Order: sequence, then structure tokens, then C-alpha cells
Amino acid sequence: MSELGARASGQGRVFQATGDQHIEEHHHHYGADAAPLFGRQVVSVDAAAPQTAPDSVRIPLVGRPPGILRNREELRRLLGAAIAGPGGEVHVVHGMGGCGKTALAYWLFSQAVREHGRVGFWVNTSERTSLRAGMLAVAGDRGATTGELAAAAAGQRAVADLAWHYLDHSAEPWLLVLDNADDPSVLEEGGWLRTSPRGTVLVTTRHATTPLWRGQGVTRHGLGVLPLEDAAQVLCDLAPDAGGLEAAQKVARRLGCLPLALTLAGSHLAHQLLESWSMDEYDRKLGEESTALVDGGAAGHGGSQSRQLVGRTWELSLTALAEQGLPEVTTLLRLLSFLAADPVPLSVLMPLARGEIAVDRLEPALPAGRLEQALRGLLDHSLAELVEVDGARCVQAHGVLLDSVAAGVTERQRTVLAEVAARVLEAALPEQGAESPEARSRLAMLAPHAPALLTAAPGERTAALAVRVVRQVFDAGDFAGAFGLAPRVADKVEALLGVQHPMAMEARDVEAWALFRMGRYAESESLHRRVLGRRELILGPDHPDTLRSCFGLQAPLDLLDKDEEAEQLLRRALEGQRRVLGEDSPETLFTWVLLTEVLSQLGRERAFDIEAATLAGACERALPPDHYTAVAARHSHGEGLRALGRFGEAEPIARRVLADRISLHGPDHPLALSALSLKAQVARGLGRNDEAVATIKELIERRERVLGPEHPFTVENRAWLAEWQADSDT
Repeated sequence: MSELGARASGQGRVFQATGDQHIEEHHHHYGADAAPLFGRQVVSVDAAAPQTAPDSVRIPLVGRPPGILRNREELRRLLGAAIAGPGGEVHVVHGMGGCGKTALAYWLFSQAVREHGRVGFWVNTSERTSLRAGMLAVAGDRGATTGELAAAAAGQRAVADLAWHYLDHSAEPWLLVLDNADDPSVLEEGGWLRTSPRGTVLVTTRHATTPLWRGQGVTRHGLGVLPLEDAAQVLCDLAPDAGGLEAAQKVARRLGCLPLALTLAGSHLAHQLLESWSMDEYDRKLGEESTALVDGGAAGHGGSQSRQLVGRTWELSLTALAEQGLPEVTTLLRLLSFLAADPVPLSVLMPLARGEIAVDRLEPALPAGRLEQALRGLLDHSLAELVEVDGARCVQAHGVLLDSVAAGVTERQRTVLAEVAARVLEAALPEQGAESPEARSRLAMLAPHAPALLTAAPGERTAALAVRVVRQVFDAGDFAGAFGLAPRVADKVEALLGVQHPMAMEARDVEAWALFRMGRYAESESLHRRVLGRRELILGPDHPDTLRSCFGLQAPLDLLDKDEEAEQLLRRALEGQRRVLGEDSPETLFTWVLLTEVLSQLGRERAFDIEAATLAGACERALPPDHYTAVAARHSHGEGLRALGRFGEAEPIARRVLADRISLHGPDHPLALSALSLKAQVARGLGRNDEAVATIKELIERRERVLGPEHPFTVENRAWLAEWQADSDT
């Protein structure tokens, strides 16, 4: 054996071994109190299987230690009491990579050593060699002899038994942190995880469900992302000059409040030299370049180890799963990365489990019979969590995780994954016009995923799917949801296919309708006019879509008191639809419904009576009584009678329409609320003011919940209430 003349970290020398050798070196590090911090280091050098002792087991080797630990108060209180207690417990903190498990353990370690007089040991448990070497060092620290350590290092004595013997007989109470125990089998083989009356064991892991964590004396604690305010404060702590709390909240929200991502982002903002981005500029950059940008803060954070990089930290789990025979987890996670970071109903994945969707071109393969195991792997390694939404079990992965996974997908696999994701969503969508609460709930859960797929894989198929979803969301009565989705989808479709593409015009049409339903009538009118002009130019004046634009434009015109133009557009649409779609088409009849209502608003009572009677006969002939258009015809008839002051005739119609709307759509659907408004106004017209006031109060409460307190309908209803109550007082 020869000395190479080099130095290891600290004061140790580097040796080259020519055979099995045992080297003993004593390192004494003295602090202010002149007490040895790390007493004895023993390294066994085996030419066939070298082991490297840790630089220290008395100091947490975590790169840059966390400064201020935000939130986690309840867990800190609970675990703080445990480490200050008599011992005999194991506490397992589990959560996804980057959620702050090691930072929490570091804080608890510091508390145990500084405030509670515990001896602290920190052992990297990510693999067998580091665990074995670390626990040998712990045994040496607690008094194991040179011979005992040599025998254990040579395999002549069980290392775990030796380490725990000396921990059990330690003169001082201790805290042992087993960090990064992401592969529980490392601890399980050899019986490394034990309890002792002399101390407390704290384990950090991504693996949430192994039977090892259910042993006697073991308590599990889940760790998630930070609340938004605390997440924003982390950014302000790290980069106080980059922006205020409001700007920090935008960045934190985009990063999903993940502590590792926040730390790297704050470090990036605090250590810029050539550029000096504000938090607002950083947020914009994240939107343009994806969250992969955050790894630029690793240099300022103090290193670029895999666990300190957002883009790399989850690869450790995926690699481990592949080595355990679950490469399908990588494929499933890649598939989820083409969707939004919102919950994905497990039922959506059932066609894959049943083999109904071809996945033969996916790499690694995702056989139908392996989907269950792949899902279990995601959950066990905290790469996703199981959540429940409206009674449906869903899988949800973190947005930053999905971004980093998507960034690593090859172009060839991107095409295959996009096709599979599109087929999965298409199969899961409710049928057009489905009105059941279950269908609306499922649609609401699926709605974020179609635009996300369009962003991840732009193409005609994904564009058509996104536009279809936005239209269905609107038709289901979720006008606010449609309003939130439509502009983004329309912008992307126009950029992809051009403003004159029929699909792009359809996307803008839905946006114009959403603007109308949200009370933004002038904007709705402007956009409807633009879409109508394009459709006339590209599709022709009698194309069904052009006629639909005539119908759409009349809606905001009606509420902007432009009734004459609204009537002209409705007559044009009605005449064209009768030619193109037929006299008895539900769409043709629905246009006729709106024409009768406009006639009543114009005070043309005789024309209204004629058209309403003729329309009623046509609906009875062509449609069942509970058809959407038949109900709309009765509703419009009641509104027309009310507008003409014929409240006695309107009352029975109003009551029936309210019952019809509730049965067809549910009590909180905007059209059911419109029927409730009709009932209130008819009661008022008949002089039943108490009934009218009670009904309008109910209506206001529901509209505030469904449409919002500032929606024009809600504001108008509050004004009615004040007026009607004043009349009652008088």
C-alpha cells in the first residue's frame, strides 16, 4: 500500500490499496467548548468492493443548509417534542422529491443538538454502501473498538448489530437521521431500522407505503408543498430586492409552492450578475421557458447534485423503479406530463388498463396488465398522490415534476404520447349535450387537460379536442369555466391554424358567448361581429356556422337595447336555417324561440302571439316535451307575457318552466336561475310583494355563488331587492 500524497476532505490522507487493508485514522475536531465533535473514523479498503467513509456523521451533509424554515409548525412541534423526549421512537417523514424533507430534518437536527443536548448523527441512506459506512462511523463514535470495526468492515460481524449495540449503550441521548431512504429495502435488508431507549430515529423518504414504516414504534408523517403565502415568503427571504409579496405569490403559484423549486428560484434571483430580473420578469420567463428555468439557481444555491436540481431529483426515483422492474412508471408519468397538473380521474385510464387503446409504440412499453403496478409505483415513491374529487378517485402529480419530465421526452415519443393522451381524453369525455350532474362533474375534471395537451403537442387533433371541451363546458352552464378557458384555447388555435380556419373561428365563437354570459356585452358584440365577418367571407352567407354567428350576435345586441338589429339577425338566421337545416330542426326551432322574445320586447304583441302559438305547435309536433328547445320555448313564452304585462297568463308557465329547468339542468344552473327570476318578477307583477322579495333573496344568494357578486344580473337583482323592500315598507 502506498500513500498517494493527496488529501481527502478534512485532514485525511488518500491511500491506494494493493490488497485487503484496514486503515485507522483518528480525527479530533474541537469547537469552542473544546469537546471532540467526531472522535474516530475507520475506513475499510477492499480492492474488490471499496467503501468510503462519510466526511462526518456529526454534521448534516446537505449542501447549503436552509436559512429560515417556513410553515411546518405542527410537524415541527410534534417532532420537536419527540426528539426532546426519552427516545424509543422512529419517525418517518415522507413526501415527493423537493418538498423539504431534508430541510425539516436539518432543522430538527439543529434543535436536538443545540437546545436539547442530544448527540446528532446524520447518515445518507440512499444506498447500501453509504448506509453501511455511515453506521460504522456511528458505531466508532459511540465507542466501538478498532477490532470490532475491522471485523464488521470485513464482513465478520453484522454492522447493524454492532452499531445498534453501541447506540443502545450510549452514555448520551441521541438523534439519528437516516436521510434519503428512498429505497426501503436498503434499511430492511440487515435490520437497520430499530428503536432504542437511548434515542430517536428520524427517517426521510419518498416512499410512502412500505410495510417497513408500519412496524412497532414507527410513526409516519406526510409532507406536502407549502401554503401560498409561506411559499411566497421563501422567495422574499432569498431575494428581498426582486419584488414584493404579490409578485412572489405569482412565481410561487407557477412553481406549485414546491420548496426546492422556490429555493432555486430565489437563489437565481439573488445571485444575478449580467441580468437583474424582477420576480414579475422571472414569472414571465417561467411561462415562456417552462419551470426547467429554475435549475439555473443551483450555482447560487451551492451545488448541482441530482437532489438539488428540480430537473434531476425525480430521475432518481424513476431510475430506482426501473431497477426494481417497473420501467412502466416512467412511461405513465410521461403520459401524465402531457396533461395538466390537475387531478386525473382513474377512470380516464381504464381504457389503457383494458387494452382498448393501442400503446404498442410507447417506450418503455406500458402493457395493459401493468398499469396497476405503474400507478402503485407512482404513489409509493411520492411521484403522485391519490386524491378524491366529487367522489371520484384521481391521481395527481406536481406541476414542476410534470414540466421536468415533459422536457426530457424525445420528439419521436412526443408524437406517440400525444396520440395516446388525446385518445384517452376523447374516450373519457361525456357525450355532447349530456346534462346529468355526473357528466358535468366529469367534464369539469377533464376541462383543464385538453388545453394542456394542446400546449404540449400542438396539432389539428389536439386543437379540435380543446375547442370541443370548451364548447361542452359552456353548454353545461359553466360559463365562468368556459370564460377562463376560451381565450387561451382560441389564441393557441389561431397561432397554430390561422385566424380563418373553421376551428379557430369556432373557438372565438365560444369565447364571444362566454363574454356574453359573463355580462361583458360590448366585448361580446365586438367579437361576435368579427367572427360573423370571417365566416361570411370564408364559409359563405348560408353556411350553418355563419347562421349561428347571426344568432350569436343578436344576444348581446338584445341586452344592449339594439332590438331592431337583433330581430333582423334572428330573421336572417331563421330563414337560412329553415332552408339549410330544415323546418323542424331543434336548432331552427331554438332560433324561432329567441325571435318571439325579441318581438315581445319591441312591444309587437300581435306578432308575438301569432309566432308563439305557431312555435308551440311546431315544438309539440317535432320534439318531446322535456327537450331543451321545447323547454326554452315555454320559457321564452313566459318571458314574453311578462314583458307585455300579462302576469296572470305568465304565472302557470313560469312555475312549470322553473320545475322543467331544475329537472333538466339542476337548481344552480344559470338557466334555472333565469327561470327563478321570471317567477319573482311575475309575483311582483301580481302584487304578491312578500313572495317576490323572498324569491329574489334566494336568487341573489344563488347568483352570487354561481355567477359572482359583480355579475350584471346579480347587481341588477340587488337593485330590485332594495326597490321591492322599500315598497313593502311603504
